[in-house]
Amino acid sequence: MKDYKLWIPLTTFLIITKMVVTESETHIPTTLEGPFEPVTRRFDSSLRKGSSDLPMDDPRLKKNATSNFPEQIALAISSSTSIWVSWVTGDAQVGSNVTELDPSSVLSEVWFGNESGKYTSVAKGVSSVYSQLYPFEGLLNYTSGIIHHVRLKGLEPETKYYYKCGDSSIPAMSGEHVFETFPTPSPKTYPHRIAVIGDLGLTSNSTTTIDHLIQNDPSMIVMVGDLSYANQYQTTGGKGAPCFSCAFPDAPIRETYQPRWDAWGRFMEPLTSRIPMMVIEGNHEIEPQVAGITFKSYLTRFAVPSAESGSKSNFYYSFDAGGVHLIMLGAYVDYNRTGDQYAWLKEDLRQLDRTVTPWLVAAWHPPWYNSYSSHYQEFECMRQDMETILYQYGVDIVFSGHVHAYERMNRVYNYTLDPCGPVYITVGDGGNIEEVDVDFADDPGKCPSAGDNIPEFGGVCHLNFSSGPAKGQFCWNSQPDWSAYRESSFGHGILEVVNSTYALWTWHRNQDIYKDDSHGDQIYIVRQPELCSTASKPSISQSPGSLPSSLLPSTGCNHHPSLLGLSLSLCHSQLNGSLGALRANTNSFAACPAIMYTLLFRLFSLF
Repeated sequence: MKDYKLWIPLTTFLIITKMVVTESETHIPTTLEGPFEPVTRRFDSSLRKGSSDLPMDDPRLKKNATSNFPEQIALAISSSTSIWVSWVTGDAQVGSNVTELDPSSVLSEVWFGNESGKYTSVAKGVSSVYSQLYPFEGLLNYTSGIIHHVRLKGLEPETKYYYKCGDSSIPAMSGEHVFETFPTPSPKTYPHRIAVIGDLGLTSNSTTTIDHLIQNDPSMIVMVGDLSYANQYQTTGGKGAPCFSCAFPDAPIRETYQPRWDAWGRFMEPLTSRIPMMVIEGNHEIEPQVAGITFKSYLTRFAVPSAESGSKSNFYYSFDAGGVHLIMLGAYVDYNRTGDQYAWLKEDLRQLDRTVTPWLVAAWHPPWYNSYSSHYQEFECMRQDMETILYQYGVDIVFSGHVHAYERMNRVYNYTLDPCGPVYITVGDGGNIEEVDVDFADDPGKCPSAGDNIPEFGGVCHLNFSSGPAKGQFCWNSQPDWSAYRESSFGHGILEVVNSTYALWTWHRNQDIYKDDSHGDQIYIVRQPELCSTASKPSISQSPGSLPSSLLPSTGCNHHPSLLGLSLSLCHSQLNGSLGALRANTNSFAACPAIMYTLLFRLFSLF
């Protein structure tokens, strides 16, 4: 018995020693070590900046379902106990004269249960069609197939469900698909992996992004706008146009080729039929048509938990994924402080219980912090209206797209380094037709003029910096201090939440798809709730330049005292479980050996 008691701490010692040695050799930084010196990795000239759109007869885009059988099957989170199932039936039409299908001609049913082939429950939903119409001679109209949305309720958490969808009376049911529900909101349970993609499109680069993402086995996709690029595809069915206004200078309206939406739904179905995809609108979803109607495809095709989260609009909503609360905001609808979206956001944040969902993640399409020339300061008005409330409520991470490249920021608030500010990450590098962005606003001759980067919605609030190295200037002369890492490559990101304070963020470049355990950027994002509580933050009227010294960035080992207590409790509670969370903390151990040895001494005393 004595030998057994000795063996436990000895084994623990060897495991931790191995982990520390490994991590010291392949160190993954944490945000506790920041702010980091800015790093730029410029475009690799051996790669292509872009690729052509996939043709409509590509096997991944062609329609394989016949008549009223379902296709384009997709899942979306509704609540912790419910999920949306969406699909399309019937044939879309393109031409000068199109006739809408009758949605009531086909039922919307989902059969589901906990065993393959045994469906113990049936849910019914709603269906609709939409049209994209142009009052101009020579432009083609479109009317969709029948789009179905069914909500499955009363689901058990962390449970596998098998399902079929369609109309059993015809009969025209899909093949069997399977999904697994998320854990109940809790500080101890999180999704396996959350994939984040922006500006995907339907190019050869897009296929590489999705193939690479599938290898990383996500449990959910967050799509931060600009999905199909249907409005960037020539209606002649030829190659896509990187610059629409250049290719069609005399076009009376920005025509979109709506069959690309159907192709995109088929392209994504192998993923979206088994894991939920949560979307938010981008500028390429605006798609104006007759009578000033916009966003018709986005609003009709995607089911989102707007009503479930108290929102009256599909342009903004929120949902829980285990211990993560995600807020999806709309940049192309009213976002000012007197509008409906801001009122909804304020109430959503007020009701949030961080003891249940410690992590708070937000996403919208255009980035607020961006050092590329493309879209530089484009949505400065939105930042000025909404940044303070997100900061006050302690948003941990913000994801955006729009800029076709990758950039991760140091923690920042109001252009000032702040250890309690969110980590802003731009992932608009999904692979679309418009090519990767390679110019930086701080490059000589690349600073946009005040008349550039006018948003497609909202006002213009371009500003010169009032302090710091860029004081009095519109652009920095070097990479801004709030920009930690930037690179012009296509790819996608994976967020793995380890526990209530640690999350591993990994950005995967497309060119690394065939490399083992390779990535472009990786960091542990660490929450510090004891430092960054709402009560400790400056009021709205307080200038970011007058932050108390307790909120200023720290360096070295002196920012780890609370981590020691956390590491001890993690180790003790997880010796018989996963060592993933413990591994997250070995980065700090490698940086501060005193912590490691103190931990080991305390471990021996536990036995």
